[in-house]
Amino acid sequence: MSLFWIVIRELAEIEAMAASKKVITREEWEKKLNDVKIRKEDMNKLVMNFLVTEGYVEAAEKFQMESGTEPDIDLATITDRMAVKKAVQSGNVEDAIEKVNDLNPEILDTNPQLFFHLQQQRLIELIRNGKVEEALEFAQEELAPRGEENQSFLEDLERTVALLAFEDVSNCPIGELLDISQRLKTASEVNAAILTSQSHEKDPKLPSLLKMLIWAQKELDEKAAYPHINDLSKAVLEDPAI
Repeated sequence: MSLFWIVIRELAEIEAMAASKKVITREEWEKKLNDVKIRKEDMNKLVMNFLVTEGYVEAAEKFQMESGTEPDIDLATITDRMAVKKAVQSGNVEDAIEKVNDLNPEILDTNPQLFFHLQQQRLIELIRNGKVEEALEFAQEELAPRGEENQSFLEDLERTVALLAFEDVSNCPIGELLDISQRLKTASEVNAAILTSQSHEKDPKLPSLLKMLIWAQKELDEKAAYPHINDLSKAVLEDPAI
């Protein structure tokens, strides 16, 4: 992310200059880029970190062979982690819980919020499938006791059970609980917990660095005209509008 550090450096330099915008030509900007030296090994580690965190096991294995970059976790565990994530995304929450416990029982034992959210997702799936009596029984036996111990859990439980009061949940104010996005949210939470248990970052570093780059460019926009990267997918410098 050499461009990010160049932008930060320019911000510091321009702070001391006059209020008028400084114009930085493409030639000047590219020279600054070339002056920043970043090791290929560091870039490879960023790529591997992204592949491991996001669960692209085949790509990670191929990248390991081609670049010689060693992952910081056993790649075999990625397959197990992705199986858990896929189970939640498919609505098979009981299977996901079983797989998590097979991986590491302490994950759910030490994370009551995650366990509650998985149980909440089980309740949502029962409601989705029209199993009203089973849903009420499950809510009363499995979730209500936890709600008594935690106000936040109780609010989530009441909100979920309220789905049963609507014949057409697609138009109710809490219908988003039945959206696929709710499954994805729960799956991401489980994925992050597994990564944390493996002493790995729960979020990949690369997207965060790109966000920092966008922020730095916006900050510098107020003080200078310079070549931008407007499309991160292409990473092409575009001349400043003067």
